[in-house]
Amino acid sequence: MTRRYWNINLEEMMEAGIHFGHGTSKWNPRMAPYISSKRKGIHILNLIRTARFLSEACDLVFDAASKGKQFLIVGTKNKAADSVARAAIRARCHYVNKKWLGGMLTNWYTTETILHKFRDLRTEQKMGRLHRLPKRDSAMLKRQLSHLQTYLGGIKYMTRLPDIVIIVDQQEEYTALRECIILGIPTICLIDTNCDPDLADISIPANDDAIASIRLILNKLVFAICEGRSSYIRNP
Repeated sequence: MTRRYWNINLEEMMEAGIHFGHGTSKWNPRMAPYISSKRKGIHILNLIRTARFLSEACDLVFDAASKGKQFLIVGTKNKAADSVARAAIRARCHYVNKKWLGGMLTNWYTTETILHKFRDLRTEQKMGRLHRLPKRDSAMLKRQLSHLQTYLGGIKYMTRLPDIVIIVDQQEEYTALRECIILGIPTICLIDTNCDPDLADISIPANDDAIASIRLILNKLVFAICEGRSSYIRNP
């Protein structure tokens, strides 16, 4: 049953431009059930269906968060990067918003090893030990630390595979989605009219190019996660 307090209303979604899809020449026919019309060469998404799937996604993340499950939010294109980081930090989720490194999940042993090194380097830096090294060694480690922060900063405290992965833009993050499918990790995916709605566990039809659209979808999911976490804290 959908929890009504997610407060997903169609007017707010229209203002965010969630209903605007891609041009009619760039579409996946499997998206037909989620498209309501065409306007000036652009497909228009059916917001009633979008609201339904968004509500289902909110229910899923609420239930998962209330059981202490961990989330990873992925969105690396420029329009999504800042919104992904802000949403993840607010909900205390892990995130990737710069570049998905192939094998990040499917080759978890290697990723975990790199994260251990990353955390150790951060500790060395905080304790001022890098400054005591020879100048050349110090500069090399600082560059390495900066590189790790850029690409792995959002998952530096991730000690195991996530329980649920939220993906912004299926096309852009296809490698991440495939890794989740291989590992059987449940996924929630924001999909535009050029995507395949059958790949993710829950696909939310929405404009994946507009910052306002991405932000609104993430805000609803984050609110549900935060509510679920509060429930988990109150009832451990």
